[in-house]
Amino acid sequence: MGRKTTEKIVFNNVAVLDAGAKGVSVAKAPDGKVIFIPNVVPGDVVDVQTFKKRKAYYEGKAVHFHEYSADRVIPPCQHFGACGGCKWQNMDYEKQLYYKNREVFNHLKRIGKVELPEFEPIKGSDKHFFYRNKMEFSFSNARWMTDKEVQSGEDFEGNNRNALGFHIPRMWDKILDITKCHLQEDPSNAIRNAVRDFANEHGLEFFNPREHSGLLRTLMLRTASTGEIMVLIQFFDDNKEQREQLLDYLAYTFPSITSLQYCVNQKANDTLYDQEIILYKGRDYILEEMEGLTFSINAKSFYQTNSDQAYQLYSITRDFAGLTGNELVYDLYTGTGTIAQFVSRKARKVVGVEAVPEAIFDAKENAKRNNITNCEFFVGDMKNVFNDAFIAQHGMPDVIITDPPRDGMHKDVVEQILRIAPEKVVYVSCNSATQARDLALMDEVYKVMRVRPVDMFPQTHHVENVVLLEKR
Repeated sequence: MGRKTTEKIVFNNVAVLDAGAKGVSVAKAPDGKVIFIPNVVPGDVVDVQTFKKRKAYYEGKAVHFHEYSADRVIPPCQHFGACGGCKWQNMDYEKQLYYKNREVFNHLKRIGKVELPEFEPIKGSDKHFFYRNKMEFSFSNARWMTDKEVQSGEDFEGNNRNALGFHIPRMWDKILDITKCHLQEDPSNAIRNAVRDFANEHGLEFFNPREHSGLLRTLMLRTASTGEIMVLIQFFDDNKEQREQLLDYLAYTFPSITSLQYCVNQKANDTLYDQEIILYKGRDYILEEMEGLTFSINAKSFYQTNSDQAYQLYSITRDFAGLTGNELVYDLYTGTGTIAQFVSRKARKVVGVEAVPEAIFDAKENAKRNNITNCEFFVGDMKNVFNDAFIAQHGMPDVIITDPPRDGMHKDVVEQILRIAPEKVVYVSCNSATQARDLALMDEVYKVMRVRPVDMFPQTHHVENVVLLEKR
């Protein structure tokens, strides 16, 4: 039986009303259903062709523009629309900040249902482009063909079918070849393009994600505010001669590379965390600097991907904590201990807890490098480690800083915070919806005193948020 095809409907002269979730915009169909439309801006008036129909909504694409929004700008990136990143690149930056701020407010109000103070102004980014310090690209021997390329009639065979770039949204095996990305400063583009060109010229096989074959799998580039650069290539085939051919070329062509590393990964997925990373040239880490503190970043380290805005985020966190130098601070989900060390100068002692052993190793090493003696770091699953015995051993905190993953805090962690009830909790979140859920659980004991969103990712819908809670 053949696959059922979705009826394609065209709605004419549709006004785009709002910015919705995940970077798409929202309109209303004549029948009252919501239409989700990518690559349009609130205020545009368009004809929409649907490609998905559900009980409560449609998904479609704009096929003709009748009017352009006053908030629309020209995207500088040639890959906009085909690439799944930077979905708001066609929207004025001040309007981006407006929608991000509103999203945080709506989540805290509608999901959290807590009393809110007036928000402090969202902290925008001075850099609207070229702000990321980490990028990951994938190789493919069957590149995604854009509409323009398909219509050109050009022959895309042989090396022209190879790609080094980003996954197409919802298509795990399709890679868009990237010529210039506006997210990471040079030499990022130069290195990526040089790797692709060298591989094509020398017949190095690009990865086939369906058959799990080929030499070249992924490329990771990390840059630091210090100017240091890390390059890590993930190979699938274990071909020493071809591997060293490419790595030697990179080392010679880009002598500014601080850390040149690789791994051979033949498992089903391309995650690095369970892989042996091998140093080829240089050292196995790069150094990041923030307010006189130095942090080593290795291939598996977590570090905020916008270095400039990370400083703003941590400064707001420290300000919200209102430390005087006498406080015992717990930093939950401490990662590599960057927030812990950043606030340590204004605290009596900081205790950091994190589930990833490698991150805690980095945290301890960084503390030594920075001559910080009032920070201690412990590894373990937060819901198991952060218990009465741990608190009895390390002391009752005056302030808790928590920066959990997107899923928010485990309910056992929330319950423990409520049980010990420190005077202040500073909650840093990359997902204001789960943050709002946790604030609702804490509302009986804590009142929200300050809120300030921080834009870490211009041209996208993502936003961080910092909340100060004080005991009622």
